[in-house]
Amino acid sequence: MAKALKIVSISTEVSPFSKAGGLGDVARSLPKAIKRLGHQVIIITPLYKTIDRKKFKLNLIISDIALRIDSTTTRHFAVWQGWLMDDLPVYFIDSKRYFSQHSRIYGSRFDNRRFFFFNLAALEVLRTIKYKPDVIQCHDWQVGLVPYFINKRFSQDSILKDSATVFTIHNLAFQSGHNWWSIPNKLKDMGRAKLPNFEEREKIERINFAKRAIINADIINTVSEQYAQEIMTKNFGQDLHQHLGKKADRVFGIINGLDYEVFNPATDPGLKVNYDSHHLDNKEANKVYLQKMFKLPVNSAIPVIGMATRISEQKGFDLIMDIIDPLIRLDFQLVLVGGGEKKYEKFIRQARDKYPTKIAAHLKFSTKIATLIYAGSDLFLMPSRFEPCGLGQLISSRYGSVPIVRATGGLADTVTNYNPRTEHGDGFVFKSYDSRDMLVAITRAIENYCHQTKWQQLVSKIMQRSFGWEVPAKKYLVLFKKAIRFKKRDK
Repeated sequence: MAKALKIVSISTEVSPFSKAGGLGDVARSLPKAIKRLGHQVIIITPLYKTIDRKKFKLNLIISDIALRIDSTTTRHFAVWQGWLMDDLPVYFIDSKRYFSQHSRIYGSRFDNRRFFFFNLAALEVLRTIKYKPDVIQCHDWQVGLVPYFINKRFSQDSILKDSATVFTIHNLAFQSGHNWWSIPNKLKDMGRAKLPNFEEREKIERINFAKRAIINADIINTVSEQYAQEIMTKNFGQDLHQHLGKKADRVFGIINGLDYEVFNPATDPGLKVNYDSHHLDNKEANKVYLQKMFKLPVNSAIPVIGMATRISEQKGFDLIMDIIDPLIRLDFQLVLVGGGEKKYEKFIRQARDKYPTKIAAHLKFSTKIATLIYAGSDLFLMPSRFEPCGLGQLISSRYGSVPIVRATGGLADTVTNYNPRTEHGDGFVFKSYDSRDMLVAITRAIENYCHQTKWQQLVSKIMQRSFGWEVPAKKYLVLFKKAIRFKKRDK
């Protein structure tokens, strides 16, 4: 057997302890899958106010670490330990100033400052517990300074100097705690200069974590093969395409998986009635429950289209706004859960008030309601302008809600267009970011729903598709070994 790797996964959210989106799911499931393949894995994450220390049986293992941030600044923090599974420890960084007095994971005016501290603290944990990793996986922009610090501050450190870094991009639109496009060009972080002192607060908030990670990481990957290609173009590169292009031989894509123990309609405790691909009659009970819950007419003949999403421009709401009048003439019900940009929320409220028998919405994200929508809907709409991976289409397929998606990023990698004549395909796909093309795809989906015999066969088929974590985990191990080779070559 090949040598087991020592791997560190650093993430600002790890379900079930903390979660703001799909990152929390990935940061839980991928380390577990890698551990099951025989490798040594530890996780480092912040200890937020919302994490229940008693519920998760966390133990205080280090009461005080003095972290030297720069020549003039020192901060203190503690370390708690929990377990994701047997022999897979999670180390929580406890700082009242930056994490344990914060209920929200993100959204502070000083998120750069908070996560600057976190990056250094995570590395200090490794030095303190003397854990010498082969690979450090840095999840998204919030951990983007780790590759920089490994190359600069810790290039001679006995614990960290040989550690390869993998920067995993979950969404390149997010590069720091602030919108990258809102920073004036003359003040933008070019990514190569020395970092400002920690007390230079305005300068700290202008650091581009993602850019520094791309410049310094041994390997860069994103969460689908298609998105890995897209981000090296001007249209999708979010002003970093040239930096990525210079390292094209080190940019890879691996589609996310699903934890089938968590997302399983046969055992999910959040459903009205459990079901599987061989007992689809039970799925109907969840549809009725959803219609009643949202005060929609209960009618099995009307297809329910679900959405569980962040409400933003990225997610295609401009397309929905553009064709709401012709769309509403179709025979369907739309149920949505999610929150986000105010102008789209306002539009949804107005549409809900105008068409109360066809549109229902809960405008604050709820995992519980999202699960009911996956189980109770017949179709699941994801008309994204761009989508690094998307878990929604994978979860909806698992729960028998047929996806309607635009062919971009991970949606293009995981959903193929359904042809009723050949019965090939597993969803309804449109290519152009165009409201009319989306309308055609939704119309096709609703027409196919009318042919229930074939529809039930399609639903049963997509529920049996395999998107578990074992295959992606093996691909990540290949990537980790490449990162180690690059690290050795570059020294």
